[in-house]
Amino acid sequence: MIAVAKRAALTIVAAVAFMQVPAMQAAYAQNPDSHYRLGPDSMPQEGVPKGEIKGPYVIPSKAYPGTQHTYWVYVPAQYDPATPAALMIYQDGQAFKDPNGDMRAQNVMDNLIYRREIPVMIGVFINPGRTPEQPEPNPREWGDRTTNRGVEYNTLDDKYARVITEELMPDLKKSYNISKDPEMHGIGGSSSGAIAAFTVAWERPNAFRKVLSNVGSFTNIRGGHAYADIVLSHKRRPIRIFLCDGRNDNRGVRNGVYDETWDWFLQNVRLMQALTKKGYDINYTWGMNLHGQKFGGAIMPDMMRWLWRDGPISTDVNDKVERSFRQPAAKKE
Repeated sequence: MIAVAKRAALTIVAAVAFMQVPAMQAAYAQNPDSHYRLGPDSMPQEGVPKGEIKGPYVIPSKAYPGTQHTYWVYVPAQYDPATPAALMIYQDGQAFKDPNGDMRAQNVMDNLIYRREIPVMIGVFINPGRTPEQPEPNPREWGDRTTNRGVEYNTLDDKYARVITEELMPDLKKSYNISKDPEMHGIGGSSSGAIAAFTVAWERPNAFRKVLSNVGSFTNIRGGHAYADIVLSHKRRPIRIFLCDGRNDNRGVRNGVYDETWDWFLQNVRLMQALTKKGYDINYTWGMNLHGQKFGGAIMPDMMRWLWRDGPISTDVNDKVERSFRQPAAKKE
């Protein structure tokens, strides 16, 4: 009787567990982002020198009169003013530098610079423009309803490229020794910040050659869906780009009607196909994620490794410096 009772109990437990599986699967299906988590490269690691984030700094804008841009600067522990550094600029800076956010770019750069997986680089976190009276974007409100973000990031012209190359860059060069080589300049962002990053490189390929794009808004917010056709109709530019998006991103159904020009995933795929056809140096990956930074944050270290894979190296077997982790730069007295 005891054995029968045990078998019955086990049968009940197994049945309950079996019934829970569909429920768990349904929960995951409702939230595809639950599968994406930050790895060790996005977390502070013991023994890895930490860079410093300086700022905020504010610069007035001539490209968008009446507005100003706030930015912060990441200075790695290995930065030596005597040696030109690479540069990586992130749109929606407040989101990329958020220590509790999805991207945590400063941790990624700390870890990868230390292990010589990317060059020593200055990182810049720049927010969209705003008037002095408008609030600074924050993790809950990125500025679409409160700043100049929508106009600056989504418009296909060179105005925002002017902000970066003619307003931000000169300000940076006053304080930091940044490489003059455009191959050592990267720019990235998420959503509208991603299309803005691509536009900067597209309009100024002699200034920026590397683009990191997470759930890029290559959609008809302000004509961004045209980029696939624009790429196909123009001579190839010297741009390297990593695209990532998700099958559950915004899929273009508005008021019950499907509009492919508002389908984020479709337009990212179209852009990938156009860039591939034109022979661009392109990498891409498609996840199951929603519109946001969960997937992009999980793979950001790999995106950065790929974009910066051709950083300067030494193959000399006797080069002990090259075969060691990067240590903090010596402090000048």
